[in-house]
Amino acid sequence: MRERRMTPGTGRGPYSIDDLHALPGRGRDYELEDGRLVQVDRGARHDHVVRRMARSLDRAADPALHVCFGGGWEVGTSSGVRKPDIVVVPREVIRHALVADPPRVLPGTQVRLAVEVIAPATVSERTDRVRKVREYAAVGIPEYWIVEHHPRARIHRLVLEGGIYHARSVVDPGSVLIAEVGQDNGFRVSVDPAELLEI
Repeated sequence: MRERRMTPGTGRGPYSIDDLHALPGRGRDYELEDGRLVQVDRGARHDHVVRRMARSLDRAADPALHVCFGGGWEVGTSSGVRKPDIVVVPREVIRHALVADPPRVLPGTQVRLAVEVIAPATVSERTDRVRKVREYAAVGIPEYWIVEHHPRARIHRLVLEGGIYHARSVVDPGSVLIAEVGQDNGFRVSVDPAELLEI
């Protein structure tokens, strides 16, 4: 890391990926956005929903795909480095990433699905709903799901067509999202948003 004092989350920069990885925990709780280190908002409810959604995807995924969750996986975008709550990528890509030291940033072109669980009334919420829609579309991620968990669970499924995400469905509790994800190594997933809050 360069010899200077960093002030994460203040918007001062510019910082690089080396600065991000020099933070405690390799910067697990931060993203790199236009040269700024931006803190990612999470919480117990958020993390619970992430785990439940990841399990649903993992049960359905083709064996050639791997479901990564927990904020430790990084995806390169035009803005810098994003850390989706869940990413689905080919298993071979993960093998190569794990061999690298440190693990490399996954190119957005290799991600089949990105999922962000919204942290309500935070800066992260606006980023997930606005900026990441543009960034994930620009790098060609075929599907982007936005998951709300407050006041009730709801899933917004966005599918990339012609370089722009189009809303395919908004699924409320009591309904079931049934989606065919991907073409090569695709998989069919079904999930009721109400299940995401179950214990």
